[in-house]
Amino acid sequence: MATRTSQPPIARTNRRRLPDGRTLLYFYLHLVGFIVTTLLLTWGLFALFFLALGGFSLDGFMIQLGNLTSRYIAASPDRVASFKHIFVAAHLILAAGLIVLRRHRILPPALANGSHDHG
Repeated sequence: MATRTSQPPIARTNRRRLPDGRTLLYFYLHLVGFIVTTLLLTWGLFALFFLALGGFSLDGFMIQLGNLTSRYIAASPDRVASFKHIFVAAHLILAAGLIVLRRHRILPPALANGSHDHG
């Protein structure tokens, strides 16, 4: 008769595994995609604002942009700095609002338990 040797069960440790390179790359690509789309959406909202000021016509849109450009070029350095501060503040407010509205898309979707796929 053959005897079976009994091997002790492998003890499971409670250590957390560090994510591998593919997981980190997937996470960072998703995060960069989220940031880029948020940036494009804020620029789109600025364009929509000028389109609305122009009465939702291309002619009115170009007139509004021309008006903004002529005032920016003729402005003193103090007014240019003030314009830049206003633009940055408006951009941050719009981006923060979009991030709040899109907060469910910040992290990539979770994989099913037991799945070894990386994206």
